[in-house]
Amino acid sequence: MRARIEQLLRRTLHGLVLATAVFSPLVIAQESVVVGAPLPLTGPLSPEGTKLQRGYDLWVEEVNKAGGITVGSKKLPVKIVYYDYQSNTPKAVQLAEKLVTDDKVDFLFSPFGSGATKAASAVSEKYGIPTLAPTASSVEVYDRGYKNLFGTFTPNDSLTEPLADLVKADAKEVKRVAILSRNDLYPLALGQDFEKSAKKRGIEVVYFDKYPIGALDHASAITQLRATKPDWIVITGYINDLILIRKQLGDQKVKPAVLTMINGPVYQEFVDATGALSNNVTTATWWHPAARYTSEDLFKSSENYTSLFKTKYKDDPDFTNATGSAVGVLLQLAIERAGTIDRDKVRAALVAGNFKTFFGPLSFSPEGYANSYVPPIIQVQNGKSVVLYPKDIKNADFRLGLD
Repeated sequence: MRARIEQLLRRTLHGLVLATAVFSPLVIAQESVVVGAPLPLTGPLSPEGTKLQRGYDLWVEEVNKAGGITVGSKKLPVKIVYYDYQSNTPKAVQLAEKLVTDDKVDFLFSPFGSGATKAASAVSEKYGIPTLAPTASSVEVYDRGYKNLFGTFTPNDSLTEPLADLVKADAKEVKRVAILSRNDLYPLALGQDFEKSAKKRGIEVVYFDKYPIGALDHASAITQLRATKPDWIVITGYINDLILIRKQLGDQKVKPAVLTMINGPVYQEFVDATGALSNNVTTATWWHPAARYTSEDLFKSSENYTSLFKTKYKDDPDFTNATGSAVGVLLQLAIERAGTIDRDKVRAALVAGNFKTFFGPLSFSPEGYANSYVPPIIQVQNGKSVVLYPKDIKNADFRLGLD
């Protein structure tokens, strides 16, 4: 009996060894490139999260239609694993770690916005995972010496400086500016850069205040702001904030020579929600369908990207849709350049930069933010977004005043 039991144990152990050999990730051939993407698909930031997801999904659809990413001598399809962090930054960090440790993703797309990206980048650095950041522009995200974060956005002052130049040149009556910023990393940093850009040009900052995340009424702040008699008003925040603030500015009949709101007016949802109040509002962004870049990615050009997006979603892409697709093609180009999904080699390819994409030429500063293209300045005119700057894609002149 004892000999029989020992024989059975030997057979069981032999079977376990075989099972380990068969199913060990060390011997299973790589079958796909898996990317983790924590997104705010519910909560206050869900409009932005949904836009990013659309951009990701278009890239995945097109790359898989072509057979996948070329990795050496083979093609691998792409899979994105999504989690909803419900517009809660600590949850975004937790889910980023879950994607790495439980889902075993190969690469990460960062959460939405500078604040959540900064928080989650600690996960990327801890595990050495190259991470593409589609919506992080604040230099505070990139100032910690991390080596795994690569953002498609140029820094905030690449928006504030040309916009301030435009105001100074074309709105000479502007002497006083009032700034109201959401008390969140990106909107507040952007407001502070507007303050610097205005002061540099001799424009007096007569008001600077912050409103809390989730604020549902801005009437008191607007009353205080109006009392300072600004010629130029700058509001920073996310789309739901800016829709509400624009309506409340209208309720109080506040009509400066220039009203700048970033980034909401770029979105058609802002124009639809505010109607005539959107006219002549200025903004700035990192991409616009008026862009005319030819590219080495699967989209081939800005125009073709816009056409494919319209076919899939029946709408023009905005900069958040586009940057979602841009991190996809950027990752694809880096993997194909490296000839492998080895993280160190893909990271090295990203560091080398010089990628020609439909979003624009993409190279990165030593800190990891894009430093290779000029973002456009936009104004809503007659219910449509037009480009005021740069000259090569400009299609309208700056209008002063509000409807």
